[in-house]
Amino acid sequence: MLVKDKKMTVLKTNNTRKRKWNNYKLFLFAFPMIIIVFIFSYLPLWGWSFAFFQYKPGKSLWNCDFVGWSNFENLFNNLVMRRNLLRVLKNTFGIQLLGYAFSPFPLLFAVFLSEMKSKKYQKFIQSVTTLPNFIGWVIIYSLVNSFFSNNGLVNTILLNLGIISEPFNLMTSGEHVWLRMVLLQQWKGLGWSAIVYFASIAGIDQEMYEAAMVDGASRLQRIRYISIPMLIPTYFVLLIMSIGNFLNSGVDQYLTFGNALNKDTIEVLDLYVYNLGIGSGQISFSVAVGIMKSVVALVLFGMANYASKKIRGTSVF
Repeated sequence: MLVKDKKMTVLKTNNTRKRKWNNYKLFLFAFPMIIIVFIFSYLPLWGWSFAFFQYKPGKSLWNCDFVGWSNFENLFNNLVMRRNLLRVLKNTFGIQLLGYAFSPFPLLFAVFLSEMKSKKYQKFIQSVTTLPNFIGWVIIYSLVNSFFSNNGLVNTILLNLGIISEPFNLMTSGEHVWLRMVLLQQWKGLGWSAIVYFASIAGIDQEMYEAAMVDGASRLQRIRYISIPMLIPTYFVLLIMSIGNFLNSGVDQYLTFGNALNKDTIEVLDLYVYNLGIGSGQISFSVAVGIMKSVVALVLFGMANYASKKIRGTSVF
């Protein structure tokens, strides 16, 4: 009996050591990524200290005047700064909310593309729609300008057909700027955003489709009652994660398409921070705006995650 107990004890000890070693190996696999995240995501937070100094380029930070919370107070106490901040927040919220209205498009695109019988055309369309994601906004601006400028292809055709009497320049117009920016984003990222849904569709149990076909369900009914409901959890996870980046509109697109006529409606928060720091040299104030943006984004992400957990029972964490 003692021998048997000793063997069981040795076996448990070996299993425990084996589990610890497996966990250690997993940690070693993840360690390089942890280092990368620390270097590129946490070390740059040192730059937040610039918001508490009146930094001047070329001087050491410690040789600059310490101003404490002065730059943050200017966000709300300075009338001009407050008006500009409200304007860019209005643009940011408007463009982002309009983008959320188009967010189901990649899901629907992936579903209908997966229903194509010809795999050859399916791969061709997927490649063509994914390609714009790898094209820079400067090149896209050149393409759009060649189509919609005064001497562009669209104006030339419409003038020759007699549909319009004078050309219109869509690029310099200050009207419907938000919609144009969102439509360009959708065109550029549609195929790339649909990749996640393609992977989810591949993971759906095919027996569900076969059972539905036996019951006489049409293709649209299979899409409505199987494909889309199975993709909804993926959609909400991506939606919650995107809410964390709600204020991160980026700079490239709006800096490229911005001009004097549409500046008031195209300047989003990221472009505003760029113009303050690089354009006007107000580096400390731009860092303060960036910090406030990060705090608001974190709060929005936490609220969205909490709401999803309470309403749907699932969340990111």
